[in-house]
Amino acid sequence: MFSNKSILLIIGGGIAAYKSLELVRALKAQSADVHVILTKAAQQFITPLSAAALSGNKVHTDLFDLTAESEMGHIALSRSADLIVVAPATANLMARHAMGMATDLAGTVLLATDTPVLIAPAMNVRMWEHPATQRNLAQLREDGVMVTGPNEGDMACGEYGYGRMAEPDEIVSAIGNALAGQTEALKGRRVIITSGPTREPIDPVRYISNHSSGHQGAAIAGAMADRGAEVTFITGPAEVPPPGGLHKVKQIETAEDML
Repeated sequence: MFSNKSILLIIGGGIAAYKSLELVRALKAQSADVHVILTKAAQQFITPLSAAALSGNKVHTDLFDLTAESEMGHIALSRSADLIVVAPATANLMARHAMGMATDLAGTVLLATDTPVLIAPAMNVRMWEHPATQRNLAQLREDGVMVTGPNEGDMACGEYGYGRMAEPDEIVSAIGNALAGQTEALKGRRVIITSGPTREPIDPVRYISNHSSGHQGAAIAGAMADRGAEVTFITGPAEVPPPGGLHKVKQIETAEDML
Protein backbone atom coordinates (compact mmCIF):
# COMPACT_ATOMS: atom_id res chain seq x y z
CA MET A 1 0.00 0.00 0.00
CA PHE A 2 2.78 2.45 0.95
CA SER A 3 5.48 1.09 -1.35
CA ASN A 4 8.08 3.76 -2.17
CA LYS A 5 6.56 6.10 0.43
CA SER A 6 8.68 7.59 3.20
CA ILE A 7 7.04 8.35 6.56
CA LEU A 8 8.76 10.45 9.22
CA LEU A 9 7.21 9.51 12.58
CA ILE A 10 7.68 11.89 15.51
CA ILE A 11 6.91 10.13 18.78
CA GLY A 12 5.99 12.41 21.68
CA GLY A 13 6.31 11.77 25.38
CA GLY A 14 3.12 10.09 26.52
CA ILE A 15 2.08 6.64 27.67
CA ALA A 16 0.55 6.15 24.19
CA ALA A 17 4.10 6.04 22.80
CA TYR A 18 4.01 2.25 23.18
CA LYS A 19 1.28 2.18 20.50
CA SER A 20 3.64 4.01 18.16
CA LEU A 21 5.86 0.94 18.01
CA GLU A 22 2.84 -1.01 16.73
CA LEU A 23 2.28 1.80 14.23
CA VAL A 24 5.86 1.42 12.97
CA ARG A 25 5.31 -2.32 12.60
CA ALA A 26 2.03 -1.76 10.71
CA LEU A 27 3.62 0.76 8.34
CA LYS A 28 6.54 -1.54 7.62
CA ALA A 29 4.05 -4.32 6.84
CA GLN A 30 2.63 -1.96 4.19
CA SER A 31 6.14 -1.52 2.70
CA ALA A 32 6.64 2.04 3.96
CA ASP A 33 10.11 3.42 4.65
CA VAL A 34 9.79 4.64 8.25
CA HIS A 35 12.14 7.07 9.97
CA VAL A 36 11.63 7.91 13.64
CA ILE A 37 12.29 10.96 15.79
CA LEU A 38 12.00 10.38 19.54
CA THR A 39 11.56 13.41 21.76
CA LYS A 40 13.44 13.48 25.06
CA ALA A 41 10.19 12.77 26.92
CA ALA A 42 9.32 9.87 24.57
CA GLN A 43 12.52 8.13 25.62
CA GLN A 44 11.03 7.80 29.12
CA PHE A 45 8.52 5.36 27.62
CA ILE A 46 10.29 3.61 24.72
CA THR A 47 13.93 3.26 23.70
CA PRO A 48 15.71 4.31 20.51
CA LEU A 49 16.86 0.70 20.15
CA SER A 50 13.30 -0.67 19.97
CA ALA A 51 12.23 1.97 17.44
CA ALA A 52 15.34 1.34 15.33
CA ALA A 53 14.85 -2.43 15.39
CA LEU A 54 11.27 -2.12 14.15
CA SER A 55 11.86 0.65 11.59
CA GLY A 56 15.13 -0.68 10.23
CA ASN A 57 16.52 2.87 10.22
CA LYS A 58 18.57 5.06 12.54
CA VAL A 59 16.45 6.77 15.18
CA HIS A 60 16.98 10.51 15.62
CA THR A 61 16.89 12.08 19.07
CA ASP A 62 19.21 15.10 19.17
CA LEU A 63 19.07 18.37 17.25
CA PHE A 64 22.78 18.85 17.80
CA ASP A 65 24.00 15.60 16.31
CA LEU A 66 27.30 16.88 14.88
CA THR A 67 27.50 14.38 12.01
CA ALA A 68 23.95 14.96 10.87
CA GLU A 69 24.00 18.72 11.40
CA SER A 70 27.16 19.11 9.31
CA GLU A 71 24.83 18.10 6.50
CA MET A 72 21.86 20.12 7.85
CA GLY A 73 20.23 16.91 9.05
CA HIS A 74 17.09 18.55 10.44
CA ILE A 75 16.40 20.17 7.06
CA ALA A 76 16.96 16.90 5.20
CA LEU A 77 14.65 15.06 7.62
CA SER A 78 11.92 17.68 7.18
CA ARG A 79 12.01 17.59 3.38
CA SER A 80 12.73 13.98 2.44
CA ALA A 81 9.51 12.38 3.76
CA ASP A 82 6.23 12.09 1.87
CA LEU A 83 4.36 12.65 5.15
CA ILE A 84 5.24 13.64 8.71
CA VAL A 85 3.18 11.89 11.41
CA VAL A 86 3.19 12.99 15.05
CA ALA A 87 1.92 10.16 17.26
CA PRO A 88 1.35 10.65 20.07
CA ALA A 89 0.92 14.40 19.69
CA THR A 90 0.95 15.53 23.32
CA ALA A 91 -0.59 18.80 24.50
CA ASN A 92 2.94 20.20 24.79
CA LEU A 93 3.92 19.14 21.27
CA MET A 94 0.71 20.59 19.84
CA ALA A 95 1.26 23.89 21.66
CA ARG A 96 4.85 24.21 20.46
CA HIS A 97 3.85 23.27 16.91
CA ALA A 98 1.03 25.83 16.89
CA MET A 99 3.40 28.56 18.13
CA GLY A 100 6.25 27.58 15.80
CA MET A 101 8.72 26.84 18.59
CA ALA A 102 11.92 25.08 17.50
CA THR A 103 13.37 24.11 20.87
CA ASP A 104 14.27 20.52 19.97
CA LEU A 105 14.65 18.29 16.93
CA ALA A 106 10.91 17.56 16.63
CA GLY A 107 9.94 21.23 16.79
CA THR A 108 12.68 22.26 14.37
CA VAL A 109 11.68 19.63 11.83
CA LEU A 110 8.01 20.65 12.04
CA LEU A 111 8.91 24.31 11.57
CA ALA A 112 11.35 23.69 8.71
CA THR A 113 9.08 21.47 6.65
CA ASP A 114 6.81 22.00 3.67
CA THR A 115 5.74 18.34 3.85
CA PRO A 116 2.14 17.52 4.87
CA VAL A 117 1.73 16.84 8.60
CA LEU A 118 -0.73 14.48 10.32
CA ILE A 119 -1.08 14.46 14.11
CA ALA A 120 -2.68 11.90 16.44
CA PRO A 121 -3.40 13.74 19.73
CA ALA A 122 -3.13 11.87 23.04
CA MET A 123 -3.53 13.37 26.50
CA ASN A 124 -5.67 13.51 29.64
CA VAL A 125 -9.32 14.37 28.93
CA ARG A 126 -9.11 17.64 30.88
CA MET A 127 -6.01 18.67 28.94
CA TRP A 128 -7.82 17.84 25.67
CA GLU A 129 -10.89 19.87 26.64
CA HIS A 130 -8.88 22.85 27.92
CA PRO A 131 -9.49 26.02 25.87
CA ALA A 132 -5.76 26.41 25.25
CA THR A 133 -5.52 22.97 23.62
CA GLN A 134 -8.63 23.61 21.54
CA ARG A 135 -7.17 26.96 20.39
CA ASN A 136 -3.94 25.23 19.42
CA LEU A 137 -5.90 22.54 17.57
CA ALA A 138 -7.86 25.17 15.65
CA GLN A 139 -4.62 26.95 14.72
CA LEU A 140 -2.98 23.76 13.53
CA ARG A 141 -6.01 22.88 11.39
CA GLU A 142 -5.98 26.40 9.96
CA ASP A 143 -2.31 25.88 9.11
CA GLY A 144 -3.22 22.76 7.15
CA VAL A 145 -2.27 20.12 9.72
CA MET A 146 -4.41 16.97 9.48
CA VAL A 147 -5.79 15.37 12.64
CA THR A 148 -6.90 11.85 13.51
CA GLY A 149 -8.51 11.11 16.87
CA PRO A 150 -8.43 11.26 19.78
CA ASN A 151 -10.76 8.46 20.81
CA GLU A 152 -12.96 8.13 23.88
CA GLY A 153 -12.05 5.61 26.55
CA ASP A 154 -10.25 4.84 29.80
CA MET A 155 -7.13 6.87 30.54
CA ALA A 156 -3.91 5.65 32.08
CA CYS A 157 -4.57 8.18 34.86
CA GLY A 158 -7.86 6.46 35.72
CA GLU A 159 -10.19 9.02 34.13
CA TYR A 160 -12.55 8.42 31.21
CA GLY A 161 -13.21 10.56 28.16
CA TYR A 162 -11.68 11.84 24.95
CA GLY A 163 -7.90 11.84 24.83
CA ARG A 164 -6.87 8.27 23.93
CA MET A 165 -4.64 8.17 20.88
CA ALA A 166 -6.26 6.67 17.78
CA GLU A 167 -5.44 2.99 17.33
CA PRO A 168 -2.55 2.13 14.96
CA ASP A 169 -4.92 0.80 12.27
CA GLU A 170 -6.91 4.05 12.39
CA ILE A 171 -3.72 6.07 11.99
CA VAL A 172 -2.61 3.87 9.09
CA SER A 173 -5.97 4.56 7.42
CA ALA A 174 -5.56 8.32 7.98
CA ILE A 175 -2.04 8.11 6.52
CA GLY A 176 -3.46 6.37 3.46
CA ASN A 177 -6.02 9.15 3.01
CA ALA A 178 -3.34 11.82 3.40
CA LEU A 179 -1.02 10.21 0.88
CA ALA A 180 -3.95 9.81 -1.53
CA GLY A 181 -4.57 13.55 -1.39
CA GLN A 182 -8.09 13.23 -0.03
CA THR A 183 -7.59 15.99 2.52
CA GLU A 184 -8.44 18.73 0.01
CA ALA A 185 -11.42 16.88 -1.48
CA LEU A 186 -13.92 19.38 -0.01
CA LYS A 187 -11.90 22.57 -0.42
CA GLY A 188 -14.21 25.41 -1.47
CA ARG A 189 -17.35 23.62 -0.23
CA ARG A 190 -19.55 25.04 2.54
CA VAL A 191 -21.13 22.50 4.90
CA ILE A 192 -23.78 22.84 7.64
CA ILE A 193 -23.86 20.09 10.27
CA THR A 194 -26.44 19.81 13.05
CA SER A 195 -25.52 17.78 16.10
CA GLY A 196 -26.44 16.84 19.64
CA PRO A 197 -29.69 16.84 21.62
CA THR A 198 -32.27 19.54 22.22
CA ARG A 199 -33.92 20.34 25.56
CA GLU A 200 -37.57 21.37 25.87
CA PRO A 201 -38.21 23.07 29.23
CA ILE A 202 -41.21 21.93 31.28
CA ASP A 203 -40.55 24.41 34.08
CA PRO A 204 -37.43 26.18 35.44
CA VAL A 205 -36.07 22.85 36.80
CA ARG A 206 -37.12 20.07 34.39
CA TYR A 207 -36.84 19.48 30.67
CA ILE A 208 -37.54 16.78 28.06
CA SER A 209 -34.52 15.65 26.02
CA ASN A 210 -33.00 12.62 24.32
CA HIS A 211 -29.81 10.58 24.61
CA SER A 212 -27.93 12.13 21.68
CA SER A 213 -24.32 12.64 22.82
CA GLY A 214 -23.08 14.74 19.88
CA HIS A 215 -20.10 12.43 19.33
CA GLN A 216 -21.02 11.51 15.77
CA GLY A 217 -21.78 15.07 14.69
CA ALA A 218 -18.49 16.35 16.13
CA ALA A 219 -16.57 13.56 14.37
CA ILE A 220 -18.23 14.33 11.03
CA ALA A 221 -17.59 18.06 11.43
CA GLY A 222 -13.92 17.44 12.20
CA ALA A 223 -13.55 15.10 9.21
CA MET A 224 -15.19 17.66 6.91
CA ALA A 225 -12.87 20.41 8.18
CA ASP A 226 -9.85 18.16 7.72
CA ARG A 227 -10.84 17.76 4.05
CA GLY A 228 -10.89 21.50 3.46
CA ALA A 229 -14.61 22.30 3.90
CA GLU A 230 -15.87 25.53 5.47
CA VAL A 231 -18.01 24.05 8.25
CA THR A 232 -20.85 25.72 10.14
CA PHE A 233 -21.63 23.57 13.17
CA ILE A 234 -25.00 23.88 14.95
CA THR A 235 -25.02 21.91 18.18
CA GLY A 236 -27.26 21.30 21.15
CA PRO A 237 -25.92 20.74 24.70
CA ALA A 238 -23.67 17.83 23.69
CA GLU A 239 -21.31 15.78 25.85
CA VAL A 240 -18.29 16.68 23.69
CA PRO A 241 -16.97 20.09 22.65
CA PRO A 242 -17.01 21.09 18.97
CA PRO A 243 -13.79 20.16 17.15
CA GLY A 244 -11.28 22.85 16.28
CA GLY A 245 -10.85 24.37 12.85
CA LEU A 246 -14.54 25.07 12.16
CA HIS A 247 -15.73 28.20 10.33
CA LYS A 248 -18.60 28.93 12.72
CA VAL A 249 -20.14 27.26 15.79
CA LYS A 250 -23.72 28.01 16.88
CA GLN A 251 -24.86 26.69 20.27
CA ILE A 252 -28.61 26.01 20.57
CA GLU A 253 -30.90 24.64 23.29
CA THR A 254 -34.42 23.91 22.05
CA ALA A 255 -35.97 22.45 18.90
CA GLU A 256 -37.22 25.95 18.06
CA ASP A 257 -33.63 27.22 18.31
CA MET A 258 -32.58 24.42 15.96
CA LEU A 259 -35.31 25.36 13.48
